[in-house]
Amino acid sequence: MLERWRIYQRERFPLALHGPVIAAFALSATSFALLARQQLGLPGLKPFLAAFVSSLAFFFQLRIADEWKDSAEDARFRAYRPVPRGLISLRELAAAGLLAGALQLALAFWLGPGMVSRLLIVWAFIGLMSKEFFLHDWLRPRPLLYMLSHMLVIPLIYWYDAACVGPSSREYGQASMALLLVLAAGFSSGIVVEIGRKLRAPEEEEIGVATYSVTWGIRKSVLAWNSALLLAFVFAGAAAASVGAAILTAAILFPAFALSLGCSLLYTRKPTPRYSKLMELTSGAWTVVLYLALGPLGVFFKLAAAGIHP
Repeated sequence: MLERWRIYQRERFPLALHGPVIAAFALSATSFALLARQQLGLPGLKPFLAAFVSSLAFFFQLRIADEWKDSAEDARFRAYRPVPRGLISLRELAAAGLLAGALQLALAFWLGPGMVSRLLIVWAFIGLMSKEFFLHDWLRPRPLLYMLSHMLVIPLIYWYDAACVGPSSREYGQASMALLLVLAAGFSSGIVVEIGRKLRAPEEEEIGVATYSVTWGIRKSVLAWNSALLLAFVFAGAAAASVGAAILTAAILFPAFALSLGCSLLYTRKPTPRYSKLMELTSGAWTVVLYLALGPLGVFFKLAAAGIHP
């Protein structure tokens, strides 16, 4: 059984790939929440650990929801995947999702009863996503609306993680505006990752797999990717400016932004398997850099500016 789960996570939820990204995500949310409240310092181990483990569980539950939602298509077109080939059953995945939920609930109570209501909100949204908001026949032919509706889960999880640092008297006003800006940056970066992981070389396309490079064509899908990248850059800059860390964030994000645009140009000119993989890796790397710039690096900058040793 352990070997079957090891193979499943390697193929469908690789911890070596997702772990660092989700850790940066959780550290960014907890750190930025303090920055928005004008509190200098990194989050403690307790809020970060709760945010990281909860986020890891959220994204694992999203993977499980996709397995259920796409089970018929996978059985028809992608028999090589773990579920249709019989490695792991949907019932086993459901049990794993419930265990992850029990861990999330325990962590929410550990942080404080107020976190339970936030957890229920995220769960409710994931449940609606798993049912495609009961609009399957209407959403499926509209890939842009389908993507945008599903990407709302990214800022929702970030909002949950930000609350792990505890309540504050500065919950509204400037702090709320800063949080809204960083949520918009996270939403846009989520689109970057979503499009980037579904760009293929023509010879890599599979029957029944609706990649963006097929649905929109390579040029239009890269244009959408670049537009989301630009929005993420702008919103991240505005969020950083709202907490007094605009210069550092721009110094970190602008080179990453320029390099990412360069990678998209390479893929557009020569859509080979090598460059399609580069687009996927670039999307993930951009997201990690953005979250680090808006979280712990922003904290270090503020501490250095205040003459405080981290």
